[in-house]
Amino acid sequence: MTAPVLELRGAAFTHPGGAGVRGIELAIAPGEAVALIGPNGAGKSTLLKGLLGLVPRTAGRMLLGGQEHARNGMIGFLPQSAELDPDFPITLEQVVMQGRYRRLGLLRWPGRADRTAVRDALDAVGLASLGRRRFGQLSGGQRQRGLLARALASQPALLLLDEPFNGLDQPNRDALIETLRELKRRDVAVLVSTHDLELARQVCDAVLFVNGEQLAFGPVDDVLTLGNVQECFEGVEVEVDEHTLVVPGHEGH
Repeated sequence: MTAPVLELRGAAFTHPGGAGVRGIELAIAPGEAVALIGPNGAGKSTLLKGLLGLVPRTAGRMLLGGQEHARNGMIGFLPQSAELDPDFPITLEQVVMQGRYRRLGLLRWPGRADRTAVRDALDAVGLASLGRRRFGQLSGGQRQRGLLARALASQPALLLLDEPFNGLDQPNRDALIETLRELKRRDVAVLVSTHDLELARQVCDAVLFVNGEQLAFGPVDDVLTLGNVQECFEGVEVEVDEHTLVVPGHEGH
């Protein structure tokens, strides 16, 4: 059997000040998407940063591709906000090429393999025809997808997304959903932090609920329940309609 791309066994990630998330037990297979759901301050971003090595792991084990020490560039990351000045004179292709810098190092110019990786990444997010366009001339949703392409250019086995749907209009939301489906078809594993519970139903195979600690993890149909949402978002009124679970006070659907 193929080893999970990511496996956490009783993992905890803790900031020096003491805040963090603990008790994480999960496995994500190639081509599988997991929705990471919890209220603000629940530790979602801490978990993502911990997987990147930016927050210390203080308990448990973390395996990437079945190994304790994974190869460089195995994880791609799309942060909640990126500090990239839209007025800076740089093309979309050049932004995406930044995703290759870790593989290139300081002394090597991009080669054929790097240019191919950039084209493939732009194709995956549906922006292949806009590569020469100045980044600042793109719409907000297109820039978001361009930054996703930058994360994909490193050809990661695992992609981490931190609230990628915030502020997107419906066309760009639909385009991003289709991109995630395409990544799954390419056997990329995805862990996506989101308040959009409908996204979990549409794209994800499993759900991880956290609020300082793991509350539940498993297949969407088993875990994305009203009871788990109420437990996770304790103190927040939860409404249910015929299509989705809605948590007022949080962005998403």
